[in-house]
Amino acid sequence: METSAYQNLKLVILDVLSLSKDAIHIHIGLLVFFLAIVLWRRGQPDILALLPVFLVAGGMEVLDLRDDLGSLGYMRWSASLHDLINTTFWPTLVVVLSKWLIKRENL
Repeated sequence: METSAYQNLKLVILDVLSLSKDAIHIHIGLLVFFLAIVLWRRGQPDILALLPVFLVAGGMEVLDLRDDLGSLGYMRWSASLHDLINTTFWPTLVVVLSKWLIKRENL
């Protein structure tokens, strides 16, 4: 089976940026997170800003799983879980720490 347009785009991005796949996932998660904060003008990290991060991460993994099934004949669930964690970890941690610090200041 031939490589999908999505996989070709990923290969071009990896080639241009000279970063690992893990680093790309981390950067995408943070970029989407901070764009959500800026575009929604909420001023601070909150749980709503995580929604686009999880949607983008999930969408990327659905495409990867579909391509895996087409090219390999099976889905690499552990690789997708690994990518989901890489994409969502830091934005989630920023929100949790932000909420914890705000709650702590109000005590």
